Amino acid sequence: MMRTRALWFTLGFTSAATVVAQFVHKDLLIDRHSLSSELKAKFGSLEGRVSSLETALQDSPQHPQDGAN
Repeated sequence: MMRTRALWFTLGFTSAATVVAQFVHKDLLIDRHSLSSELKAKFGSLEGRVSSLETALQDSPQHPQDGAN
């Protein structure tokens, strides 16, 4: 009787732990993908702004700064 209870308890505990682990793993994968996508979008935006700044600096005439020797 005790072996049967221990067996069913172990089986139930293992299956519940497997389900919880699966949910946690899925949640972590979704979170990592979301973070990765967000960083790629922000990096793309930043890269575009830096490119525009570099282009603007190359197109503007070079003036010596006042007071510089």
